[in-house]
Amino acid sequence: MTSTSLDPALIDWPKGDGLVPVIVQHWLTGEVLMLGYMNAEALAKTQETSQVTFYSRSKQRLWTKGETSGHVLALKSVRVDCDADTLLVTAEPHGPTCHKGTSSCFGNDVQPSAGFLAELDALVAKRHAERPEGSYTTRLFEGGIRRMAQKVGEEGVETALAAVAQDDEALLGESADLIFHLLVTLRARGLGLSDVAGVLAARHADRTGR
Repeated sequence: MTSTSLDPALIDWPKGDGLVPVIVQHWLTGEVLMLGYMNAEALAKTQETSQVTFYSRSKQRLWTKGETSGHVLALKSVRVDCDADTLLVTAEPHGPTCHKGTSSCFGNDVQPSAGFLAELDALVAKRHAERPEGSYTTRLFEGGIRRMAQKVGEEGVETALAAVAQDDEALLGESADLIFHLLVTLRARGLGLSDVAGVLAARHADRTGR
């Protein structure tokens, strides 16, 4: 079951003497951010405030992530596992999760490589909403959909040419340019990477289900 309003009765609290481990994952990139523990009160406060709150075993009290640093974890969803004794929380981090300054308590290199695309897509959406002066992405948006579509076409041709006539580095570089401009064009139409992923997932399900 996934939502921000998970019924605490679904959790086997007695198994862990009132505590359950909680894995926190970045809601966009899938990066594992940290591991903590919750009791029923911590879960209730998390759901009430939409800020991830744990039970600190060392301090013997509730502890909201970021209550001192301001680097809170904004709740996106909470899910209980098949044994009803572990929670998976997805959250949007506001600043580094680890007290050592890294994005994850497991270091800076645990984000899935493809997860950066979701981060980039979110940044493109932010540029679309805020239109910061001097930004190349802002200039693309202000140039209109025809100009953006033209850039996608140009980058597509350059990617195809790199594939047949250039080395891997050139192909990767052109591919990166193509994906970036495609994300911008999608955003101009009110779409994003998740919409494309949804189409691909539906096609895959249709073909494997035959």
